[in-house]
Amino acid sequence: MVIDVSRPVHLCRSWLFVDGADEQALFTAAPASGADVLVQELEDFTPPTLRPKAREMAADLYKRWRAAGHVAAVRVNPLEADGMQDLASVMRGAPDIVGLPKVSEPAQVLLLAQAVTRCEREYGLAEGSTLLWPNIELARGVIQTAAIGRASPRVKACLMASEDLAADLGAERGQDGIELAYARQRFLMECVAAGVMAVDCPYTWRGDAEGVERDTRWARRLGYKAKSLVAPEHAAIINRVLTPSEAEVERARQIVAAFEAARAKGLARVEVAGSMVEMPIFNNARRLLARAKELGEVGRDARQVSRD
Repeated sequence: MVIDVSRPVHLCRSWLFVDGADEQALFTAAPASGADVLVQELEDFTPPTLRPKAREMAADLYKRWRAAGHVAAVRVNPLEADGMQDLASVMRGAPDIVGLPKVSEPAQVLLLAQAVTRCEREYGLAEGSTLLWPNIELARGVIQTAAIGRASPRVKACLMASEDLAADLGAERGQDGIELAYARQRFLMECVAAGVMAVDCPYTWRGDAEGVERDTRWARRLGYKAKSLVAPEHAAIINRVLTPSEAEVERARQIVAAFEAARAKGLARVEVAGSMVEMPIFNNARRLLARAKELGEVGRDARQVSRD
């Protein structure tokens, strides 16, 4: 029996962009990657001549992705380009998330929300069931991310892209990512202020496992809980880095236990392994434990997706 698995957005660590008309990538490589969110990419990864083919595959594709335990997403083209045609077709398949590229104004989110609502009504979908994922790819968008994130209750996450943003800045791309360091920090703060998930930009160099792990660890240290990717082999690395390890969980338990014992004695803080633990560190430890528990539970559910 195939059961449906729902993964809340805040537990989606890896968001994989997949060539929108490449059947092998869509039906085989992407599901095998283990990425939490699979994104049929109809913009840059799908030439205009192949977009009709990509749209026709959408409904069956999303059904298969969900049955395999993934969140099914699509990135349509800008609405003033082919985006409306994309929506008219892909919404028949009821994608969980619709991404929109090059968002730099809240008004663009409102237009997308209106278009998605019309499609939901036309195809008999629950109104409001489709989440929106603004992709921030220009400097103007980065400095308006908080407003973009608050533009519609459908927005639960935003993406900071890399290549288009670097081009907009006139920056030179490098594997150390220094040229986008400020933008990634600013974007994260804007998303936190708006109360939406920040999805970090992809590491676009293939054949560099150390590089993607280093880049993901840097993002996690900043506060990111999610990262996009364009190479399926990066999914396992990203998921591992963005999942609390057994050692981290054990340390968090020690912090919580020591702090609670200290508070029971009327103390304001306590020393754990040479560090002074106060309320913010205690709260961070509790959040880590809660996230580890949630990820563990959804992981067990996903492993039960296909069963008799």
